[in-house]
Amino acid sequence: MKVLIIGALAVGMSTSALAAGELCTQPRDKSAFDVAGLKTELMVIALTCDVRDKYNSFVMRYRTELQMHEKSLNGYFSHAYGRRGQQQHDDYITQLANAQSETGLARGTLFCQENIGLFDEVLGLPAGADLAGFASSKNLVQPIALTICPTPPAKGKAGQNSRSAQNQSPTQNKKTAEAPQ
Repeated sequence: MKVLIIGALAVGMSTSALAAGELCTQPRDKSAFDVAGLKTELMVIALTCDVRDKYNSFVMRYRTELQMHEKSLNGYFSHAYGRRGQQQHDDYITQLANAQSETGLARGTLFCQENIGLFDEVLGLPAGADLAGFASSKNLVQPIALTICPTPPAKGKAGQNSRSAQNQSPTQNKKTAEAPQ
């Protein structure tokens, strides 16, 4: 099993890296990244700790939600990278698996003891529970930094935005102008 993980690490090192720095995402995209992180973490646990049956139970129980988040992730990469979207998505998934596998390798024999309970937690969620909310509450390894994109100010009545901008200090105006879009 360790040979498989080490082989995956070697493959990951040869793939192109995603753009350095933080990625600005919409909340639905952030949820998709969180669920991908959970799914991959559970896959690594299943392979490393030989509990594939638990992983299969997870996938069967959350199939619809997993597919929805995968579609959102595909949309994110397609929108963000255009023609290179599928390659960037594949690179992200490889880097995610490698990063999580490295954690397992670093923990050695303690990895299974420390992490196998994650299956009990996720499979013990009540029916209709928010999988993305559960995933975001966990401290899961991600190969990239993700932030929620700032929302532009709501447009109200004519002139309202300019009046609220006049009420801000110059420092506040500068921070707003420099926020990534």
